[in-house]
Amino acid sequence: MSGSTHQFASRLRWTGAAAGAVRDYESYSRAYVVEMEGKPPLHGSAALPFRGDAAAHNPEDLLMAALSACHFLSYAALCARHGVVLVAYEDAASGTMTFDRARKVMAFSEVTLHPRCRVAAGTDVAQARALHERAHHECFIANSVNFPVTNEPEILVADA
Repeated sequence: MSGSTHQFASRLRWTGAAAGAVRDYESYSRAYVVEMEGKPPLHGSAALPFRGDAAAHNPEDLLMAALSACHFLSYAALCARHGVVLVAYEDAASGTMTFDRARKVMAFSEVTLHPRCRVAAGTDVAQARALHERAHHECFIANSVNFPVTNEPEILVADA
């Protein structure tokens, strides 16, 4: 797969235009819809600190979700390949966005994933934990960002 190329596409349409043109920073609608062929539309807005709709998805939420989901999918694939029987998984990801003085931009400075995994009784817990580090190195999204993404896994063993 390392030599493969994969293409992805999406289309964004500013739906907030129906509320009026952009005339000043304070008053325009930040509402938009993202469409990907064959999938339900994703309605979004700016994050609340940037005058967006708190009830809508925002790019920062979506980046956090992408990092969390990519780590999960990488981890689950590794579990399947290495005989780790994963029976439950959840994550409470957290990230920090700050003003980067050197570059003079707002940017994420770090994200930490907190995966909580339940494995079947008899599973090698040390291996289950080690696979998180490997999943991190295989996560396409974590490999694509310019800030540290760490993970602090918790491995629980299911009752037999």
